[in-house]
Amino acid sequence: MFRTLRYGNFRLFFAGQGISLIGTWMQYVAMGWLVYRLTNSPFLLGVVGFASQIPTFIFSPFAGVFADRWNRHRTLIITQTLAMVQAFILAALTLTGTVEVWHIVVLGAFLGCVNAMDIPVRQSFLFEMVERKDNLANAIALNALMFNSARLVGPSFAGVVVVVFGEGVCFLINALSFLAVIASLLAMRIKAKEIRSEKVHVVAGLKEGLSYAFGFLPIRMILSLLGIISLMGMSYVVLMPVFARDILGGGPETLGFLVASTGVGALIATLYLASRKTVIGMGRLIPSSAALFAAGLILFSLSRVLWLSACLLAVTGFGMMVNMAASNTILQTIADDDKRGRVMSFYTVAFMGMAPIGSLAAGALASRIGVTNTLVAGGAICFLAAFIFALKLPLLRKAIHPIYRKIGIMPEVASGMNTAAELVVPPEE
Repeated sequence: MFRTLRYGNFRLFFAGQGISLIGTWMQYVAMGWLVYRLTNSPFLLGVVGFASQIPTFIFSPFAGVFADRWNRHRTLIITQTLAMVQAFILAALTLTGTVEVWHIVVLGAFLGCVNAMDIPVRQSFLFEMVERKDNLANAIALNALMFNSARLVGPSFAGVVVVVFGEGVCFLINALSFLAVIASLLAMRIKAKEIRSEKVHVVAGLKEGLSYAFGFLPIRMILSLLGIISLMGMSYVVLMPVFARDILGGGPETLGFLVASTGVGALIATLYLASRKTVIGMGRLIPSSAALFAAGLILFSLSRVLWLSACLLAVTGFGMMVNMAASNTILQTIADDDKRGRVMSFYTVAFMGMAPIGSLAAGALASRIGVTNTLVAGGAICFLAAFIFALKLPLLRKAIHPIYRKIGIMPEVASGMNTAAELVVPPEE
């Protein structure tokens, strides 16, 4: 289950990022509570979510081009340092009592710009730390395990810290936690690796990546489903303070408990994924996990009991994490080396870039029809998308299996098989 920890660079990354992510989740919970405390507005919760995530939608595709050209190790050091600066500024404003909603919006947008570069680079960098494709699925699962362990610890801790010390201390803890991941990156010994991506114009490189990704059926199918789930389903995250306070009658500790419950389900999912010995069979996990996510989301929106809501959020977290990790694994496994950064930038747009649009729409819709009806509608659309994906699953297998044979993931040895690039459907067809 923990076989990729034998790589020294991945061990360093696992430890440093694990500490930093606890602070990240603390800041996320505290920021949502701060906004709702200052405004009492579900719509402004959506605005803040939109501002912090829309840069991912706009800039990540271009960041993917640079991720295929630049030194990913050095780029991560820069992005993590900038994220630390953002947390320190937010902490200073809050602790001095001068913070206003527009400060949070601007700082959220700044962090979104940083993440637009950081996320596709970090996803692509996993392959450089692990090197062998047959261990990539385990590395992605352990990376998700680290992320969700932090989601379990961070929100629970944040709920207590907000009650006792206030939101500003959560932001300060997050800022200090970045020192761990920056130190781990500086301690790594990464071999210089030549990236074969041609030095073409950025727009031309983006067009090349779009043609490659959306001309290949499996990548197109996976990105489309992820985009729908993010757009229609992930809005529950920004509406969580409304459920915690107005529907379940709790406070910041209730919000932390609900977010942590999602982390429990996701943590169980990552343990399951890490225990898998092969990437074979990942394809069928994508629609089934998406359907499970949708069902958990609908039932959560209808619950009015805290313990039941927590259990349903655990189901939702399990489904979302399996879907995300399975999609990530397949995309990274089948992508060509010189286009992996761009493919992962499109993955970032689909998974995170669509969320701000959904958050803004959900915030506005919730103000009109209520948070319950908003989430029920979103969950129903996610379920329908999962069903359509399942119907097309045989086509996905047919396209992917030749690639798995060529790179040695499947036991059959097939010389002369097409690569992912050769399987792109020509426009005239």
